[in-house]
Amino acid sequence: MADETNVTDRARAIFVDGIGAAAATSGVLNQLQGRIFALLYLQDGDRSLSLEEIAAELQQSKSNVSIQIRGLVEWHLVRRVTVPGSRKDHYQAATDLWRVMQEILERRFRWNLRQVLATVAETRRATQAPSRALRAAERERVAFLESRLAMMGAFFAAVDAGIGAFTQGKSFEPEAVQNALRLVSRTPREK
Repeated sequence: MADETNVTDRARAIFVDGIGAAAATSGVLNQLQGRIFALLYLQDGDRSLSLEEIAAELQQSKSNVSIQIRGLVEWHLVRRVTVPGSRKDHYQAATDLWRVMQEILERRFRWNLRQVLATVAETRRATQAPSRALRAAERERVAFLESRLAMMGAFFAAVDAGIGAFTQGKSFEPEAVQNALRLVSRTPREK
């Protein structure tokens, strides 16, 4: 029996540390948030943990866990639950990983893509001077900028459309992204 406990404890420790490390490089969560999510995710059935239990298990202060768990709740990765007879806050991890991924893609990555698309559009507007007012050398530089901006805009628009389809549970044609990649990989001289 002791060997079984050691196996599950070791497996949980590996998972908690591994998810923490992955979270630290995700750009979405920090390491402790990843560890908290992993710890809660591996709880049996509908079992929840209190802040005190999470803090003790991860050897962190209760206040630090409390701060980090708020971010997890905002991302819908963790939810607060009530436990009959307890006044303490308890938490459970989301187990619908499809929904978790939809939330992360929509709120984090798609937002970043749209920032890039807005920057491309604004930059393209800045290049819209009357062409006869520009010298030949400047027209060439503007044409180069336009081609680079068009490539970037096409690529990020295709990725945005793909993520949009994914988050809605729809399929999308990978050819749109592949065509954008082909466009991006070509230099202006090759066009």
